[in-house]
Amino acid sequence: MATQNKNIYSVSSLNRAAKSLLETGLGVIWLSGEISNLTIAVSGHWYFTLKDHNAQIKCAMFRGNNSRAGFTPKHGQQVLVRAKLSLYEARGDYQLIVETMAPEGDGLLKQQFEELKCQLAAQGLFSESLKKPLPDIIKRVGIITSSTGAALHDILSVLQRRDPRLHVIIYPSQVQGQGSALSVASQIALANARHECDVLIVGRGGGSLEDLWCFNEPEVAYAIHHSQLPIISAVGHEIDVTISDFVADVRAATPSAAAELVSQHKTFVSTQLTTLVNRLKQSMLNTMQHKTHQQSVLKQTLLQHDPKHKLQQQAQHLDELSLRLQHAMQQKMQFQNSLTTQLKNRLQQASPGHHINIELQKQQQLSRQLTQAMAAKLNNTEQNLHHQIQQLNAFSPLATLARGYAIVKDEKGKVSTDPATLKVGETIQVTLDKGQLNAKVI
Repeated sequence: MATQNKNIYSVSSLNRAAKSLLETGLGVIWLSGEISNLTIAVSGHWYFTLKDHNAQIKCAMFRGNNSRAGFTPKHGQQVLVRAKLSLYEARGDYQLIVETMAPEGDGLLKQQFEELKCQLAAQGLFSESLKKPLPDIIKRVGIITSSTGAALHDILSVLQRRDPRLHVIIYPSQVQGQGSALSVASQIALANARHECDVLIVGRGGGSLEDLWCFNEPEVAYAIHHSQLPIISAVGHEIDVTISDFVADVRAATPSAAAELVSQHKTFVSTQLTTLVNRLKQSMLNTMQHKTHQQSVLKQTLLQHDPKHKLQQQAQHLDELSLRLQHAMQQKMQFQNSLTTQLKNRLQQASPGHHINIELQKQQQLSRQLTQAMAAKLNNTEQNLHHQIQQLNAFSPLATLARGYAIVKDEKGKVSTDPATLKVGETIQVTLDKGQLNAKVI
């Protein structure tokens, strides 16, 4: 059966389609990672890899963006980058195009804040429909904060001045450091379980982003979300914004402002006004977020048709070709050096000097062999001579003399073996083993 799908892609068109999906799917993202394999091209563009313990991704940061970074990253440095997903069409490589970069620090906390904010917003925790109005008449106020902090003192001072009749219940909590988020969440749950107050004020005094961080933790956000009691978030100063402010039913700029809210003589009109103001703020926030998203989509669409984007792709391709050319030239030089070395060795083997050295080595070897043969021949000759001397000595008269015999010669020097041949008074010569002596025959 013939296929009904006639959309047959080429490799180039497939990569273009994948690139478009990547660039429009997530838009601009924040990413934390460790720098490795940093290459600074002649064009000024940066190419590097961002990695963590389990994965890595290739990145490119073009000269126009990295010139605003204010620093040059180093291998192994932890950074926070703002980037968009893309795809290098020539190779089909999935990569990040980095727009901004900063050493990791407070930026990571801000990124975590934005991520949790988007996550909870997607779950509907910020929905205006979930906001509980404050009671028209408030008799009992619960306060969840540090029992020794300045925030508690400010709240009590305002309540005493504005509405002394209010009954105050304090739920002391840790509001900074490790375990503080769990402490705040557990006190919210405790206040709901006892149900002994009309409204809860949750907060603390001002501080750094790290000091206020427990109010940006999901445990606190979910505890506020699940609370049956209306909650006023009163964290830090007016410029401080936390996740608790978005989830709570009402946000107060400061702890003192929260005390003023609950201590006012409530009327239906003022309650509705507060609710409408909060709804207006949330509506404006939602509208701004929607417009921001639309702007991001339009920006991505514009970037796809921007000549600068094409130039960046071509610049990256040019840098890649430059690196490949350098690599090819190095390989060619190594090959030529190796070939030169081989020819040099072959020339040395074919040169007369090489053959002369070989013949000299042979001559030296033959000379050593001749010397060894002569020494062996001389040794054999000496041994043979020694053997013959021993045989000769066995038949020598001297050997006989050594056994105590003597040789007698007459006056003419003739050896005499018979005493009858000698005359009385004749002088004879007697040869012994150790010498000679003259004697007379008597």
